[in-house]
Amino acid sequence: MKLEDLARQCGEWLRGSGPESDIVISSRIRLARNLADFPFIRQCNESDRSEIEKTLKETIFSIKEWKNLAYLDVNMLAKVDRQFLVERQLISREHAEADGARSVAIDRQEKFSLMINEEDHLRVQVMHSGLALDSAWQRINEIDDMIEEKMTFAFHPRLGYLTACPTNVGTGMRVSVMLHLPALVITRQIEKVFRSLQKISLAVRGLYGEGSQAMGDFYQISNQITLGRSEQELIEQVNDVVPVLIDYERKARQYLIRESQKDLHDRVSRAFGILCTAQTISSEETMHLLSSVRMGINLGLIENLEIPMVNQLFIHTQPAHLQKLRGAELDTANRNIERAHYLKNHLRKAREPGDDDDVEKN
Repeated sequence: MKLEDLARQCGEWLRGSGPESDIVISSRIRLARNLADFPFIRQCNESDRSEIEKTLKETIFSIKEWKNLAYLDVNMLAKVDRQFLVERQLISREHAEADGARSVAIDRQEKFSLMINEEDHLRVQVMHSGLALDSAWQRINEIDDMIEEKMTFAFHPRLGYLTACPTNVGTGMRVSVMLHLPALVITRQIEKVFRSLQKISLAVRGLYGEGSQAMGDFYQISNQITLGRSEQELIEQVNDVVPVLIDYERKARQYLIRESQKDLHDRVSRAFGILCTAQTISSEETMHLLSSVRMGINLGLIENLEIPMVNQLFIHTQPAHLQKLRGAELDTANRNIERAHYLKNHLRKAREPGDDDDVEKN
């Protein structure tokens, strides 16, 4: 798999076709696993890391269903390539920035990836479009069983799966849903929502997970505790809360239409206009403006523009993606110029033919 080819296609979580996809971008489940015969990563020497990587690679390719997985040696990738995989949500920032033997196996439809030698020996993640935690769980459970048939994971009869971080001990599972919540941000209700989530042991993170900022009004909601709870209980905890958040966001959007319709139209129109005409634009401003445009499409304020296209633009305008699509390394100033050019071309092309440059529905 060439990363340039991957950059041009649309990954699973960007399709915008799953349940509740106007607000829920994707559902993701991640499992942390460690091999019983090796120390945790932080206690490993380079020889241990290399042996873990070799063992897991051989196991992965011994599974006949996975003969066509793409396998990348993360340690040998250039910095821009590692950042590209982070932007694509296929590896974590920690995996990209670590040292030593580490790799990733990627499903060519980007529905799952297997990170080797991240914080744990193995991190399995499955991503589905929209609110689809049950189907994501079914898939990742199958993957986990396939691997566990061929090797022994570190497991304690009382504690469950043993992991490098104590917060993952038990199921080793992180259940997360990525939501787009611009109306709750505009109406300043978002902090109140987050405080409520923290009271029930749910974490709120940004687009790229732990430690990242909420760009483009994207937020990941996930469980904080795994010990003492079953996989199904963790899924149900998130599944029970997300519909409430969806309802809050939809009510906030309707409030904006009802109480400040002109201001909302103006926000959406200005955002679209800047994206179509800017000569230079930063990644942060792009995310902010695309957030308004995405909400505008869902509210019927912008015609002839599809949600999957906007979802794709959120990622394709990130620094590493721009450079892979251009086929050259670019400094910040040139990335900002290239980003503006890319947005202008794709947004105008997406709205042709029959476009009267009329952003708002009357």
